[in-house]
Amino acid sequence: GEFTKRAFLNGRMDLSQAEAVMDVIEAKNEYALKSSVGQLRGSIGQKIKDLRAKIIYHIAYIESALDDPEHISLDGYPQELEKENEAWIEMIEKLIRSANDGRIMTEGIKTVILGKPNAGKSSLLNKLCGTGTTRDVLEQSINLHGITLNLMDTAGIRDTEDIVEQIGGQRSKKDAKEADLILYVADSSTALDENDEEIIELFEGRKVIVLLNKSDLEPVTTEQILKEKVGEHPVICVSAKDETGFEQLEDTLKNMFLEGSLSFNDEVCITNMRHKAALMDAKESLKQVTESIAQDMPEDFFSIDLMSAYESLGTIIGEAVDDDLVNEIFSKFCMGK
Repeated sequence: GEFTKRAFLNGRMDLSQAEAVMDVIEAKNEYALKSSVGQLRGSIGQKIKDLRAKIIYHIAYIESALDDPEHISLDGYPQELEKENEAWIEMIEKLIRSANDGRIMTEGIKTVILGKPNAGKSSLLNKLCGTGTTRDVLEQSINLHGITLNLMDTAGIRDTEDIVEQIGGQRSKKDAKEADLILYVADSSTALDENDEEIIELFEGRKVIVLLNKSDLEPVTTEQILKEKVGEHPVICVSAKDETGFEQLEDTLKNMFLEGSLSFNDEVCITNMRHKAALMDAKESLKQVTESIAQDMPEDFFSIDLMSAYESLGTIIGEAVDDDLVNEIFSKFCMGK
């Protein structure tokens, strides 16, 4: 930590690279590590520096034209700037959108296990975590195909007069709405009822894998019946007792995240929420430039908002940051070790 701070203060690396050192140390899986190593090599820093160079060029051009209008004309310039500005906003929006993938890479996929009481949720959770069926695991992180799943068991959802069960069910629904992935456990040995219908209603707009549990028993609820209820969501027959279906579950997870919404390639992915906040500030400033052009404002208004965007982007790489922020960032390191 101390040497990293010295390297930043002496200009040997920018702040995004210095932060990537800690990200490399704390990487939970191969994709988080790959992303952090890319940032350590300057992938984010270079992108930000290139964008800032374009912005400062236009700031300088506007200032020069205002100082020397006889030799530098601003005729038609607002339209030219507007075109460039839209491209910058699009690039920043793309980086901001990547932050969700970045969060999943670094923090893992928040996975909630839902089902009626006694559907076998805890047994499945324990089996996935490799802890057997004797330990009551409520929350556990596992590494699967190079990505991290943060598994959370929940209270069973059913209609009941019991106040404690009602509170537990409401909490389960809240967790489901905040999850990246829902694992819905249905009991094949019992019929689907209104409680299952209530759970299925939570699936709208969410990533879901349906697990038809206790497949070693005589089925009352078949795979076909369940598929008709849950629609497009994949259904997998599993048994915590004889360990069937878990390989298919792993393959489904891999396809859903690694080949679906997440793309772990050589593109820059924002994994630091400080960087995301700075990008959002810069985007707002650039949108103000667009507004000023649309309202036919004087060119010095463009310059003010461009400078604001330039400074916001500068905080990502450590330019225009105060000592307090630098100290806060490096306080996360184990200094002197």
